Amino acid sequence: MRKDDYFMTKDQFEKPLDPEFPLHDDSLTVQGAPARHNEYGAIMAPIFLSTTYRLEDINQAGPYEYIRTQNPTRQKAEDAVARLDHADHALGFASGMAAIATVFEHFHPGDHILSSANIYGGTYRFFLDILGPRKVDYDFITDLSTLSDADFKPNTKAVFLETPANPTLRVYDIAKIAELAHRHGALLIVDNTFMTGYLQKPLALGADVTVYSATKFYGGHADLNAGFITLNDTDLYNEFFFYQNTLGATLSPFDSYTLLRGIRTLAIRLDRQQENVKAVIGALEKHPAVSQVLYPGWYSPDEAAIQKKQAKGLGAVISFAVKPGVDLGVFFEKLQMIDLAVSLGGVESLVCRPTTMTHAPYPKDKLKEIGVRDNLVRFAVGIENKDDIIYDLSQALTIAQESDEVLDKKVDIQ
Repeated sequence: MRKDDYFMTKDQFEKPLDPEFPLHDDSLTVQGAPARHNEYGAIMAPIFLSTTYRLEDINQAGPYEYIRTQNPTRQKAEDAVARLDHADHALGFASGMAAIATVFEHFHPGDHILSSANIYGGTYRFFLDILGPRKVDYDFITDLSTLSDADFKPNTKAVFLETPANPTLRVYDIAKIAELAHRHGALLIVDNTFMTGYLQKPLALGADVTVYSATKFYGGHADLNAGFITLNDTDLYNEFFFYQNTLGATLSPFDSYTLLRGIRTLAIRLDRQQENVKAVIGALEKHPAVSQVLYPGWYSPDEAAIQKKQAKGLGAVISFAVKPGVDLGVFFEKLQMIDLAVSLGGVESLVCRPTTMTHAPYPKDKLKEIGVRDNLVRFAVGIENKDDIIYDLSQALTIAQESDEVLDKKVDIQ
């Protein structure tokens, strides 16, 4: 047999997945961007590390020219995220904040943005320290469920929100807010990090742009840094692509490959995490050291109904408040399996205190307005055995309830 006989031609291996083929979302996580383009028939897409590509014509660029502009591995990751979001376009970035920063490049001095006051601390800081000095006007709405026509100005260009919100888990009606925003000629931008496209599809509900910190659930193993924008509007996509290519904060080939690996287990991870969440909520609600448990729908029956309508579950992040006299410093110290750390969405369970960690950029009075106080713990639930998670939480809470020590240590946001 000749050496060439060992290999099929590219045409023989070319087997694109029909975009109309009716796959469920859990199948899409596995088959959303299969490696069906290479001459060896590899099931997993390879990592293309090359920074530059051979061109056939001095007057015309090929599909790949330079790594910052596009890369085959990054394109695979973008395709996978887009398909799960039912989006026409996706762009991959070096972080979630890079994705958000790119979206905000759309706005100019004199424009006005309405935002939920209950957002990630890094995004809040971007409004204050980046958009403000650029003379982009903005207003924070303490309770976005009260958003009305009266909140819009003639120069309002967008509404920005997270749902569920970080860290209060408040839920906002995407379809209702999209209709309101569009009535005033404004975009709706949704940070869907907590839900992912597996559990919630903002674009299908009327949002114009979805942003992600893919470092979280899409990666799933706390070993990569990534962000995404998904959208359907081609003109807006071309604008964001220009900013992405010009600013250069693109997703690396290696992180793209690692992300593709993570997405393949997204469904089974989130399904397991959501099972654990239900058990943990029940246990925390019964613990004498806990005064309140926050999860999507906790705030009111209306929000519970909205969550049920627009999402396929609760996600894998909850928060809980401890009673007066419960020392959170001791609680964090006495945890054995669960780690004190920022971030979320990995296979491991993590706790943090938002006021001094993820939401440290907020002034104290602004945190109180949205219901975030020093006794609040954000809990990213992992895939460990639910009984082990509950036991670790319970034993640490019990010890902390009996302690008189006071925690007053500030940790800079990461």
